[in-house]
Amino acid sequence: MVRSQTIGLFSILITALLWSFLGLLSKVCLSHGLDPFVIATCRAIFGCIGFLGHCIVTKTVRIPVQDALVLMLYGVFGIGVYYACIQYTTLTAGASMDVVLEYTAPFWVALCSCLLFHERIRPGEIVILLVATAGTVCVCLSGGSLPDKAPVLGIVTGLIAGICYASHFPFTRIWQKKYHSGTIFCYMLLGGSVALLVLNGIRGQGLPSDLPVAVWLCALCMGLVCTYVAYVFFGFSLQKISLLQAVITSELEPVLSIVWVCVFFDERFSPIGWLGSALILSSVFCYTLLKAKHG
Repeated sequence: MVRSQTIGLFSILITALLWSFLGLLSKVCLSHGLDPFVIATCRAIFGCIGFLGHCIVTKTVRIPVQDALVLMLYGVFGIGVYYACIQYTTLTAGASMDVVLEYTAPFWVALCSCLLFHERIRPGEIVILLVATAGTVCVCLSGGSLPDKAPVLGIVTGLIAGICYASHFPFTRIWQKKYHSGTIFCYMLLGGSVALLVLNGIRGQGLPSDLPVAVWLCALCMGLVCTYVAYVFFGFSLQKISLLQAVITSELEPVLSIVWVCVFFDERFSPIGWLGSALILSSVFCYTLLKAKHG
């Protein structure tokens, strides 16, 4: 039992570590002039290839056409819009800003549960939501982790990314009753890839012909390692440890993400930005504990 939990904790630590490199890899690609929407497309395509191979090996790729279409249509929003918003926020407001705003997701989930599923929000949850809101306001007022730019639209896309990420929870929960997680993400990523390819075609944006090998490796890592492999470890960890342990341990990701971009790209929040970041990450942690306690 102890050995099983140790393996599970090790798996979720690997997951958080792999996710934390997404911002850093995005910054490398952007620094070489790669378009943010092209980066999002590469991540979706490489991630889809990983899950497609996974589903072929496990013989879970075949599903009814109507279900495949629904999953792909959701992927336009849950993957296409989500990945594009992440890259645009990273470009205009900084990777640190993207991480912080993306981690408002648990609170969008709480509001969704209240409005759509009529779940009661406890007084303690209301306080936590207010703290998170205050933190988000502080981050937005700080000017981002790239204060020399004017990241108003970057802040908006960062908040949209949080909403997209939050939508994965109820959507995936519903479809897991019918299909394996790998199958769900395979078709979601396929839909997102098609949407992003169409967007790049409309914009007339393609891959530059003189990209360094390092950029291709970063794009490949974002799709195969930070998307596909990370979710494989995540699913494995949930078989070994409780959801509470997994969620709390995965909170290591935003901390590491901010550390990487601060060290390698010298991104810095203003004091009010760091205060807002601390409020958001602390409220996410407290919200997780509160939900685990009350069920």
